[in-house]
Amino acid sequence: MKSAEIKDMSIQDLQERIESEKAKLATLKVQHAVSPVENPSIIKKSRRDIARMLTILRQKTAK
Repeated sequence: MKSAEIKDMSIQDLQERIESEKAKLATLKVQHAVSPVENPSIIKKSRRDIARMLTILRQKTAK
């Protein structure tokens, strides 16, 4: 997900998306622990997306 797309989202949408991405990341981590994920860069991308969304959420709430 690109920063421009995230910036266009409302605060409520961001919070919901962050929660769903965190749940998705947790399941990916469990799947990877049980049997290696085909493409482990998915986990890295998911972590970056969550961090990007949290950063933009903090910027929006600080205003």
